[in-house]
Amino acid sequence: MYIKNTSQLLSDDLNPNQLILREIGLQALEKSIYAVKPKMLMKNSVRIMKNKLFIQNDEFDLTKFNNIFIIGGGKATAEMALSLERFLKSFGEVTYEGIINIPINTKNLDLFENSKIKINLADHPIPNEQGIKGTRSMMDLIENSKKNDLIFCLISGGGSALLPLPKPEINLKDLQKINSLLLSSGASIHEINIIRKHLSDFKGGNLAKKLYNSSGATLISLIISDVVGDDLDSVASGPTIPDKTTFRDALKIIKKYSLLKKIPTSIRNYIETGLGNQELENPKINDPCFSNIHNYLIGSVSTAIKETSSLLKQKGFKVTYFSKNVTGEARNFGKSLFPLISKYFDEKPNRENSKKIALIGSGELTVTIKGKGVGGRNQEMLLSFLAFIMDKNYYCDFLIIGANLDGLEGNSKACGALVDNTVVEQMRSKKIDPNQFLRYNDSNSFFKKLGSELITGPTGCNVNDLILILISS
Repeated sequence: MYIKNTSQLLSDDLNPNQLILREIGLQALEKSIYAVKPKMLMKNSVRIMKNKLFIQNDEFDLTKFNNIFIIGGGKATAEMALSLERFLKSFGEVTYEGIINIPINTKNLDLFENSKIKINLADHPIPNEQGIKGTRSMMDLIENSKKNDLIFCLISGGGSALLPLPKPEINLKDLQKINSLLLSSGASIHEINIIRKHLSDFKGGNLAKKLYNSSGATLISLIISDVVGDDLDSVASGPTIPDKTTFRDALKIIKKYSLLKKIPTSIRNYIETGLGNQELENPKINDPCFSNIHNYLIGSVSTAIKETSSLLKQKGFKVTYFSKNVTGEARNFGKSLFPLISKYFDEKPNRENSKKIALIGSGELTVTIKGKGVGGRNQEMLLSFLAFIMDKNYYCDFLIIGANLDGLEGNSKACGALVDNTVVEQMRSKKIDPNQFLRYNDSNSFFKKLGSELITGPTGCNVNDLILILISS
């Protein structure tokens, strides 16, 4: 069980209908997390048979390579690395070594006790010196590689912060400051990563460029996407992917969120220099540095949606995937949830029009931080929904779950929350005003008070967020 507070969420005092919806909703969330566990995604995408490495529809002859190096970073990269190492141990003729950057709160590090892959613990979402140290070690492996070596780059969400290597003109303190400004500005992860790519010697295809200029060795990048639309150049800011964006795009985003006068001088100067010097641009799609790079998307939230939909159909629900592009301000989207589902709220339900509806969405919302509360994007979305329906009537049982499948969101220890008729009734009977909590971005305190936060702890997964709506009348 990934959800640690299931017994609290399935308390005996729930009415039977609400209890059933919560049971099904939590089962669906459990199944979603399991479906996108890195070891499952690796198992379904990678295998080794008779000296051949098979990745999806491609194959590589392992006997052609002298050495294998493993690098990368992200929230899901530890489990990816363990899975890859198990595959490689089944083929004993190639030596390998490596280093990966993973979050400091990663569990089960004892599994790496006898591993040839070095673990480097780094900070997320604000980069730190340890992250830079690990990324430089990866670049050292790249520089020392030979033409007939094979390099695996394991990439998952969170890699943008966990794999820092700022341009020589930019120090760590300034990099940390612009990351903090961007994360609290309300900018989307796509927008944030456009800027990150242009401040890095690793991201934005620069890893591929470094490899091309050193040995030109073969590189296989295995990628788990956590971004809306699965744009690979945005996952961990695309170290092995051609960059579709420019310095001009980066400057537009900085101006859009009124950050030009707030960002460090070194960063503003570097971006201005890049605007006038095409040679400073990141490598684009036709750059020869990508000629021996092989990028594979091995997993995303779509894998979780498929498994969840199958479960809900077995439970008798009519399933609709209402959006795979849930973006924007969390509190604005929360308000839009009621119009989305209100058409399923019959005024006079009866046996003839009874229904079981499941609506599924995925994406990643943003929060513009104005207060000093505790919370995250899914919790703020659901809190905004509750504020919107405080004085509205509805005539069916419903459940909404918003969850970050990583296991943690924002500055809280929750992965999200659930709301249903019971939560609304408690909110009204106890006269708890959600607007008071919204004002200070304090959504987690609200859901903790009502006992409906979702606690998993870090799951080792990293894909888009899941929104699940169940309606029964």
